[in-house]
Amino acid sequence: MNTHKAFILGVALLSTIGVKAQFAIDDYKAVFTSSPQHVPTTKTPDAPLAGNGDIGITMGGTPDKLCFYIGKNDFWRAYPVYPGGIALPGGLDIEIKELQGTTYYAEQLPGSAEIRTKFTTPHCQLNLSAWVAATDNKIIIELQSDKAVTAHLRLWAAEGNTSITAGGKDKVMWVSRSFENTELLRWPTHVALALNSNSDEFSLIPGKKVQLVISVYTNHDTPDWKNKAITEAEKVTEAGVEQLRKEHHSWWNHFWKQSHINIGDSYFEKYYYQSQYLFACSSREGKFAPGIWGPFVTRDEAAWGGDYHLNYNYQAPYWASFSSNHISLTDNFDQPLLDYMEAGRKHAQELLNCKGIYYPVGIGPKGLCTAMWPLTPEEMQEKYSTHENTIDGGYKFLGQKINAVFSVGNMLMRYYSTYDESYARKVYPYLLACADFWEDYLSLENGRYVIRMDHFNEVMPNKRNGGVWRNRLGDFNSTLSLGLVRMLFQGVMDMSDFLSIDKIRQSRWQDILEKLSEYPLGIAEDGRQSLKNMEKGPQDKEVRPSGLNRVSIHGLILPAGVVGPMTDAAFNTILLEDVAHWSEKQRDPNDWGNTSNNGIETCYPGAVRVGYPSDKILSYLKKRIEMDVYPNSWIVQGGGGIETLAAIPLTINEMLLQSYEGVIRVFPNWNHKKDASFENLRAYGAFLVTSTLKEGLIKGVTLVSEKGRVCKIENPWKGHPVQVIRENGKADILYGEYLQIPTVAGEKIELSLYTN
Repeated sequence: MNTHKAFILGVALLSTIGVKAQFAIDDYKAVFTSSPQHVPTTKTPDAPLAGNGDIGITMGGTPDKLCFYIGKNDFWRAYPVYPGGIALPGGLDIEIKELQGTTYYAEQLPGSAEIRTKFTTPHCQLNLSAWVAATDNKIIIELQSDKAVTAHLRLWAAEGNTSITAGGKDKVMWVSRSFENTELLRWPTHVALALNSNSDEFSLIPGKKVQLVISVYTNHDTPDWKNKAITEAEKVTEAGVEQLRKEHHSWWNHFWKQSHINIGDSYFEKYYYQSQYLFACSSREGKFAPGIWGPFVTRDEAAWGGDYHLNYNYQAPYWASFSSNHISLTDNFDQPLLDYMEAGRKHAQELLNCKGIYYPVGIGPKGLCTAMWPLTPEEMQEKYSTHENTIDGGYKFLGQKINAVFSVGNMLMRYYSTYDESYARKVYPYLLACADFWEDYLSLENGRYVIRMDHFNEVMPNKRNGGVWRNRLGDFNSTLSLGLVRMLFQGVMDMSDFLSIDKIRQSRWQDILEKLSEYPLGIAEDGRQSLKNMEKGPQDKEVRPSGLNRVSIHGLILPAGVVGPMTDAAFNTILLEDVAHWSEKQRDPNDWGNTSNNGIETCYPGAVRVGYPSDKILSYLKKRIEMDVYPNSWIVQGGGGIETLAAIPLTINEMLLQSYEGVIRVFPNWNHKKDASFENLRAYGAFLVTSTLKEGLIKGVTLVSEKGRVCKIENPWKGHPVQVIRENGKADILYGEYLQIPTVAGEKIELSLYTN
């Protein structure tokens, strides 16, 4: 092996930089005692994972034949029909014959953001560490053995699917993969992987460590993608790796300091922190947004193209990051939506004769549509049991008009959480274009605005219905649609006020809000009022109430946030009763809320918001986790991937802190007999909140005001006066159920129970 490129070092696997903070989070490690069974896969891998929000590694294989699959969020086959979408760049195989038959032990460490293994046989013990540099396009794999063994390497690029591959070996080993047939594709994509070795074999010396460093670049990183990867691999030095390690630990230390929770339950705390780790491995500021599977792609033809699925899959992974104060992880969300606006305007005009924007169910980066019907009638027949491949101009809207407005929910979450003016100016044109569409599309009938032909569920031809599907069209006033449209017009009015723009249009928006149809209710079999999915179904058929469910929650609670105990207490009581009856409708005794296929990230925090008892929610949630979870702590469901990473953090955050109705509530849905604390959770109004509950009493509340807005907070000590102490020493005594506290930007305020 080229020893000046793959360093043999006798140093510890973990730098001492930031050890204390990392080890605290590393207590929540994921442990593997057998080789992965679901790698490669078109969906969620069950292997040890690491990433930097752009590049991800999935450690598959057996100890004697390890395979590191290398994924990258910007490596797309820009083809508008599945199997277009995210693609696999390639990987690195490491074969060590002496490890055949070894015991398997691996750890996924969220604090230090690395994979560690210990493989033991009578012949040798091998320790391995693998991590993706948080601040660079490099993967570092470190190996150390107590006996002399020989390792064989194979750096490879994935092949097929119309791609072109190449490779070479000089000072370093490199491979590349390209999608560049521009007649077929919307734009070209190239990737290069370069390894700091020019040999496919090396020896491990007892007690010494070998470092393998892979440099990864695409043409979306730099026009000089191949030379950049090769040159950086050639320049790898011991000092350079140690500097990367320091920067890596510093980045993750900063990440974990942004917020913290302690609920006295290590089971849920583990999933809380592992979920946040996996999403931080999947999403990063300044990089391409993650698709359904993040950067953990282990083969081409990922399910649903691994695209940006706009009727919840794309939005949901981000939801917990707002309240967890990980705002930077959400920074990449908006760009694909903004890039598609030109196409969205064209769809609205040509297909519906409407202003504004109209989006299909699936898009990608750089204005790409991934969700078109097959380009030939024959392929359409094979996949969807009909020859008609020109439905809606050839695009998959699936009967839904809400795909564009759905993403407004995330934009408003960030806006209300930060009151960042530059962000508001960035996304306001998108909100305005959505408002343009719905102003045009809504119909004023008998004094109320109604929504026709926007469907609660996807409507499309498929093999199950034999290609006969139009008889399912005709939803009238879908609960999903009504909620999201109400969210849109309230949000665009708020942002218009904030930016002092388009105020002349507010009277029209207010009129829509006042006259928009009420959410449809009906009488359940037991005689109580219950939510309906829609006012009427196809052919104006009456619809029986089915209660609050995943799709309704999207329109009313998450991401919409337009209902709640303060907005309408009576309606919230109806929703709470619906949740109380979920157990009567579950398909599986462990599947409360019917979330095995979709919705764990929606139904559980939704139940928290309407006020269902937290202990019961956590009990059901534990059963749901155990129903289908992988050793890497990734909770699995049938219809999607990284959206489940929001489930546990969001559920727990909502139990500890709520602010979505403009009022901060501390421990709003937590059993006060259980001690808990949280630090720097983010509330609407751009406040960071810290509090402790101990022995049934809230010990105090700390508020940090980022933007100097008035803080409205529910009295944490109901019926008692509250002492407010500011950093300058000034103290006030406030009374009442809700406290209004003026603040200045950057100010820290302490609240405590006032006693004479």
